[in-house]
Amino acid sequence: MESAAFDFESEYAGFAGYFNLDYGTGRLRGIYMQGNEAVRPIFRAWLAPLADLGSSTLTISNIGAGDQISFDEVGLPGFQFIRDYMEFQTRSAHTNMDVYDHVMLDDLKQSAAVAASVLYDLAMGDEKLPRKALSPR
Repeated sequence: MESAAFDFESEYAGFAGYFNLDYGTGRLRGIYMQGNEAVRPIFRAWLAPLADLGSSTLTISNIGAGDQISFDEVGLPGFQFIRDYMEFQTRSAHTNMDVYDHVMLDDLKQSAAVAASVLYDLAMGDEKLPRKALSPR
């Protein structure tokens, strides 16, 4: 049985974007743009209807940790949501105590609504998100 070859170029071209949602509970406040200024007007439009949920902040900052980094480093648009850190790096974060009991229900509802809205906008967009120029290594 012959396996299909992986076509990196077509997969790369078809990739719309990646949004990381991590670091426990807490409301989503916006998006770290990871140094990609070209996404600002797009994200501004996406977040405008979410302002009443407290999610309207855009920062050019590049948060240096998170699963979005591996995408960003190869030129794919990867972003991290800005989140209120309620218990980051305490006893419960990423341990066997990181369980549902520590979730704040109202924050979970807000986060789900914000993430769903942003991902819907991404999925329904006519174009892929702008890519940053790769830094020479």
